[in-house]
Amino acid sequence: MFEFVLIEPGTFLMGSPEDELGRWDDEALHEVTITKPFLMQTTPVTQEQWEAVMGNKPSFFKGDNLPVESVSWRNIQYFIQLLNERGEGTYRLPTEAEWEYCCRAGTDTPFGIDNGYDLDKTLANIDGDEATGKPTPVKSFAPNAWGLYDMHGNVWEWCQDRYGEYPSSAVSDPQGAKSNSHRVARGGSWYFRARSARSASRRSNSPGYRHHGLGFRLVKEME
Repeated sequence: MFEFVLIEPGTFLMGSPEDELGRWDDEALHEVTITKPFLMQTTPVTQEQWEAVMGNKPSFFKGDNLPVESVSWRNIQYFIQLLNERGEGTYRLPTEAEWEYCCRAGTDTPFGIDNGYDLDKTLANIDGDEATGKPTPVKSFAPNAWGLYDMHGNVWEWCQDRYGEYPSSAVSDPQGAKSNSHRVARGGSWYFRARSARSASRRSNSPGYRHHGLGFRLVKEME
């Protein structure tokens, strides 16, 4: 039902340099090592995929091949619980570090696609008007070098981590802040500008928050 690509371990610089255009203050540059391979879903979870597990259609914008949205972090935890109970593997949300590692796909530029410095509506679903804009079907734009679609724009994507400050030194497999009720979302959306769709851009939301520009994608753990 879901399509994944294998992501190999590696080391990268998470966050952004101080001179990056559009940078926010919570993007302190630091070295991160991902020590284990994992499988990353090639697209955000679609409405058809959500309905197959949950039996409902929560999204504001309707369409089987559109990203599911208007789902909270807590809703997603229940979705994952039901999915894991099928015995077809172990699924979860990506950590924030895994998400950025996949978004960058080996790059160190603001964006992980095209020339790395410019992102417009020909490359991703961004900068729409809330009155007229909307999500696009998954795979409407070209993937990044690792075969992942919609890492920039379309819908923000929930991560597993609690939101917090980055560590000041190199780390391996970070799991986010130890305490904070808010969770991380990544990637920007159809109604945000390119600045918010940068590889390093972060957002925090209450785990009960839902919005028609906020969805997610899955990680499947290696057996």
